[in-house]
Amino acid sequence: MSAAPRAARPDPSSTARRPRHALVTVLSLVLMLLGLVLGGLGAWLASLGGSCYYVLAGVGLLVAGVLLWGNRRAGALWFGAVFVGTLLWTWWESGGDYWRWVPRLGLIVGIGLVLSLLLPTLDRPFSRRLSRSIAGVLALVFVAAFALAFVPHGVTAASGSFPEAMTSTGLAPTADAPLQPADKPVDDDWAAYGRNNAATRFSPLQQITPDNVAKLEQAWLFRTGDLPQKRWGAETTPLKVGDTLYLCTARNQLVALNAADGTERWRFDPKIKDKSIPYTAACRGVSYYEVPATAQQAANADVAADLASGQSQVPVLTQLPRSACSARIIEGTLDGRLIAVDAATGKPCAGFGNNGQVDITLGMGESPAGYVSITSPPAIVQGVIVTGHQVLDGQRRDAPSGVIQAYDAITGKLRWAWDMDQPELTGLPAQGKTYTRGTPNMWTTATGDDQLGLVYLPMGNSAGDYWSGSRTENQNKYATSLVAIDVNTGKPVWHFQAVRKDVWDYDMGSQATLVDYPTAAGKVPAILLPTKQGDMYVLDRRTGKLLTPAEERKVPTGGVEPEQRSPTQLFSLYHTLRKPDLTERDMWGITPIDQLVCRIQFRKASYEGFYTPPTADRHSIEYPGYNGGSDWGSVSVDPRRGVIVANYNDMPNYNLLVPRATADKLGWVPREDVRADKGGAEGAGDPQTGTPYAIDVNAGWRLPFTKLLCKQPPYGGIRAVDMRTGKTLWDRPFGSARGNGPFGIRSGLPIEIGTPNNGGSVVTASGLIFIAAATDDLLRAIDLKTGKELWHAKLPAGGQANPMIYAFGGRQYVVIMAGGHHFMETPAGDYVIAYALPK
Repeated sequence: MSAAPRAARPDPSSTARRPRHALVTVLSLVLMLLGLVLGGLGAWLASLGGSCYYVLAGVGLLVAGVLLWGNRRAGALWFGAVFVGTLLWTWWESGGDYWRWVPRLGLIVGIGLVLSLLLPTLDRPFSRRLSRSIAGVLALVFVAAFALAFVPHGVTAASGSFPEAMTSTGLAPTADAPLQPADKPVDDDWAAYGRNNAATRFSPLQQITPDNVAKLEQAWLFRTGDLPQKRWGAETTPLKVGDTLYLCTARNQLVALNAADGTERWRFDPKIKDKSIPYTAACRGVSYYEVPATAQQAANADVAADLASGQSQVPVLTQLPRSACSARIIEGTLDGRLIAVDAATGKPCAGFGNNGQVDITLGMGESPAGYVSITSPPAIVQGVIVTGHQVLDGQRRDAPSGVIQAYDAITGKLRWAWDMDQPELTGLPAQGKTYTRGTPNMWTTATGDDQLGLVYLPMGNSAGDYWSGSRTENQNKYATSLVAIDVNTGKPVWHFQAVRKDVWDYDMGSQATLVDYPTAAGKVPAILLPTKQGDMYVLDRRTGKLLTPAEERKVPTGGVEPEQRSPTQLFSLYHTLRKPDLTERDMWGITPIDQLVCRIQFRKASYEGFYTPPTADRHSIEYPGYNGGSDWGSVSVDPRRGVIVANYNDMPNYNLLVPRATADKLGWVPREDVRADKGGAEGAGDPQTGTPYAIDVNAGWRLPFTKLLCKQPPYGGIRAVDMRTGKTLWDRPFGSARGNGPFGIRSGLPIEIGTPNNGGSVVTASGLIFIAAATDDLLRAIDLKTGKELWHAKLPAGGQANPMIYAFGGRQYVVIMAGGHHFMETPAGDYVIAYALPK
């Protein structure tokens, strides 16, 4: 029987090719398109002096795509060469920096994984075993890389010994300056915006500890009912005195709550109109004042004398019983009023100004709605209320004055006014005159020292932040400075300037903190000053003399007004939150494409490092941006251990000065001439009328399509600093990616990417830090000694506010205002929430 014929074997010399798999078709098109994009944009980047990698990778991917279109195995080999080259280039350019690996290698690994599975389908195919092996390795790399995202990167871990608790002298009463409750509150209270007038944000309470903080639960929740539809961002920190909490809502409604359960006791509504909302509907807090019995009697006598002479129509305080307004809540409003109400009832204090209120815009001349707003609680020093105000940024050079004003805490009478360009003027201007328009203002929170009779003013910039040519000598002298004013005379005692001729909007945003600073000669009454630039300074608060080292360094000059730029600026050698200058390697994105676009923008821009002047012929990079460093949330200080806790932002701005004619054609006009308020980031198309240039600020330097930031993470951090030495004790990224993602989509991922943040922290004697502030809508408890998170609670809205801590009925509470923030793009809310240990 003959054998059956064998099946014919394929002829190796045959020219017949396998049909192309459908997925190979798709992949080849993707590679050709990606190659064209990377090659074209890469050639542009190379022509600007940037990395040549993208040109080479683009050519390699294009060739790989063309070959794969022909189903040829050579296409896979070309892709493999690009993959290996990308791996080597990434290691050379990025080292072990995880966040730099993501855009450089993430997409290429994903494409490689798909291609490896298709290797057996190619003409002259690779073996299935090899295909599976490569796919397995790439899948393992992909999974490992994703898992590594959940490990915090850029951590400076705590090492060595942590400062031990020490005795702090604190504030003590003097014969001529009896202390208010806010100078040295009882342990259970939070009597001032920073807990005390020293603004330490430190609570001596110890019921909640690192060991039991994980048991915290919601104790009560209160809704204010005041939720603006646009420009939301209440930023409120309540006070607690005795058995009552006092707070203001986004539009300045005053509310008193029962400290035991958060139920409402009274409410006063000053009827703020939406048109008066400036950049944000913010009321950071209120001030508490108790009228000394002797002072009330003296004030009654003064008012009676004025009535007898016909100089006053203010009711005599003796018409009121001692209990009425003997303790009062004072707030500033978005429409430029100071309001005083009885702490017990919420009724206006009839003897204060005009039935409980004072108009601070008197003497300012034309003040369109929203231009003059008090967003921070006023300081009260030796019975004198000192207030600054926000002047709407970026609108016009002749904006209302930044004059600082002081009023009697009992009668509301104007005690003095400080107009830096009219130092001889001590009260209201003469008929037909005004305070000097466009002067630097103080929009943030001042700090008062009852013992020295000084108030410390963190000053902002002149109107028209990004143009300095029309500023006066005194404006150049006092802008972006900490100014110490004698509350009895209204005259500057000293000033310390952190930035000369500021054209970066580096306002002094942080409230300064009074500390006892240890020196070789003993403790010195000092003031700690954080700045938007990230630098921290410690000064003798009596004289303004620096107690910590600093030096002058050369900085870039040039820009549109090179004759105005200072060749040097002051740099702190004590401590800075600022990171090294940006390089092209710091540019970021989810994919190589958006990272490449950011690289091109970096190369096209004017950037010579810190203090690069603004330009009009091309964008300039400002790093850090105008949100800091340290902003209005300031820092907290543990005076017993001598530790500073600072959360900070680490983002650039991408700025462009726009010539006046161009801005006019674009229709950029001051706020009062805008037909519809569209919101938007501060500086994004601000007209700066009265100067040669408008300003367009890309805050955070975001790409228009993905909405992601061009700088690699982290974008924010939190740090502990040894107050004695200025050395970092630990530093960590702060904020997770839960509320962030490409195209504005909230990812929900608990990746500690380090987010932008607004708001500050509090620290307790038990060694805990409580802070919200980040864009992930969490309130956190952090171990002071290590920086590690011990607990968090999900908030119903953004937590862009400073928390506060108090005790009542033997129970310690942590309170946060969850109002969200339009600029931070966190959800809006009207929630005041308290947390405590279970009963």
